[in-house]
Amino acid sequence: MRNPGFGEANWGALAGAVVGAIGGLFAIGIGPAIASRNVALLFGTPILALICWVVSGLLGWVLGGQVGPRLGEKFDSQKVEIAGGIIAGLVPVVLIAYWGWSMMGK
Repeated sequence: MRNPGFGEANWGALAGAVVGAIGGLFAIGIGPAIASRNVALLFGTPILALICWVVSGLLGWVLGGQVGPRLGEKFDSQKVEIAGGIIAGLVPVVLIAYWGWSMMGK
């Protein structure tokens, strides 16, 4: 079984970084925007969104780089490696969106 190095470049890492970065940019504002039905709240905290963008992109790279190659080797498919990277890249996005949603009530 292939054990990719920490931060190694591969297709899963690339897919995870792309999904994590794009999702992280909007994740913090999704909860308030849905609750208030105001799309402008997606961009209500630009500095925090930029921080979430960087953190999600880096975490997506690391998680996607670990999960993607393992799944790709198991199923012997590069497409599965990319799909594993995408799913792993969604993990930080979902966590940040949950954090943003939970901060609305306080």
